Amino acid sequence: MPAPLSGILNVAKPSGITSRRVVDRVQKLARPAKAGHAGTLDPLATGVLVVCIGQATRLIDYVQRMPKTYEAAFLLGRTSDTEDVEGTVTELTNPPVPTIDQIQAAAQSFVGTIKQRPPAYSALKVQGRRAYDMARAGEDVQLAPRPIEIYGIEMLGYDYPELRLRIRCGSGTYVRSLGRDLAESLGTGAVMSALGRTAIGAFRLEDACDLETLTSEVLAAKLQPPSIAVAGLPTVVIDDRELRTLNYGQAIEKSCPVETDELIALMSDGRLASILEPAGEGRWKPKHNFAVT
Repeated sequence: MPAPLSGILNVAKPSGITSRRVVDRVQKLARPAKAGHAGTLDPLATGVLVVCIGQATRLIDYVQRMPKTYEAAFLLGRTSDTEDVEGTVTELTNPPVPTIDQIQAAAQSFVGTIKQRPPAYSALKVQGRRAYDMARAGEDVQLAPRPIEIYGIEMLGYDYPELRLRIRCGSGTYVRSLGRDLAESLGTGAVMSALGRTAIGAFRLEDACDLETLTSEVLAAKLQPPSIAVAGLPTVVIDDRELRTLNYGQAIEKSCPVETDELIALMSDGRLASILEPAGEGRWKPKHNFAVT
């Protein structure tokens, strides 16, 4: 009996469906292995959706931390309860029409570490309840601003009222809220009309699988090794004795080629065997073990 699938699949999500539906399609093809996605895309959005399969589901958090690139379109001079065109859109009365120079200057003020107030219609929880459930019930939802990282904002096109931007950012960024805040800094409003994620780390849209033509054979051929999710971690190689010790959940002594007090990835026969965390005095203990035979 073949071993269950384990690895990472880069899928091109189409517009109009949830990220969960994409995972369900992959899960059906990958059975009995389980599957989960690393970073939700709203139904409106398209683009890179990374699906982790089998043991690689333990690596979802690592993929989510990777920098992301989006291409987004906004309509200026209007607001929406959902901050996109899928909500109730209200056009402002005689809003200012920003110039290209004004937009570019304002955009640069959002580059770096900033505080962002997430949208009321989001999956974040407030006292155990999803914010979007509270918002749909007519409750006043006020989410606290959170620090996010914006690496760059590039203007792709501007023909008022439409503004198109390329945004490179860290995890936890809400692109529709970034458009909201950028517009407010210019004395107007904005709603997101389109969103495409073109990259998560090394996962690029041009390499993504088409969901409509995805088969078991394509999935197996396109499945990438779990180690790609921890490519940013220092890596060391272990022998069979150390592997057995780790599989028992015990710590090992190991020198790391890079000075670090955080996580390291251990490889055995070219495959990810474990992710270790410091145990003190040059020892490392397993945080996640992966079956390597």
